[in-house]
Amino acid sequence: MISKSSDKHTQQKENHIKRCLENGTDPSEYVTFLNDWEEKTVEKEADPAWAKNNLEYDLRTTAWILNKVRSSDEYAQELYAALCNNKFVKREMWEILKDEPWGCSWRYAGGILADMRQQGDYMDWYCSGNEGNISATIDDDLYTLGWIIAK
Repeated sequence: MISKSSDKHTQQKENHIKRCLENGTDPSEYVTFLNDWEEKTVEKEADPAWAKNNLEYDLRTTAWILNKVRSSDEYAQELYAALCNNKFVKREMWEILKDEPWGCSWRYAGGILADMRQQGDYMDWYCSGNEGNISATIDDDLYTLGWIIAK
């Protein structure tokens, strides 16, 4: 089962609604957009093709790495930092030769961590430091998970 944060996008919705109430404007268009986005994300993640060669899927479905992320803020932050500004490829010859690396934005990386911890949103991790740095521990764990840094 894929790990997911029940709080994802709630901060954005709540802040938007609050601003609209303060300004006397209608929040429904943006709220509908976010709801549609969430629905499309659920559909995308249900597609078996999405899981193939997808580091996010592997991170969000592997019990031992989920346990590490949930039990240590430091480890979670190091994993967030490693996902930022880096590209990864499955540690399989054909995948390396295809040169189709997996990567994500800083915000997306924060969302992955929120999903892995099953709480919060990308803002809990966004710009939390050392973006792009891959600690030896994270490098070893990603290797064990079957991923390496794309060259």
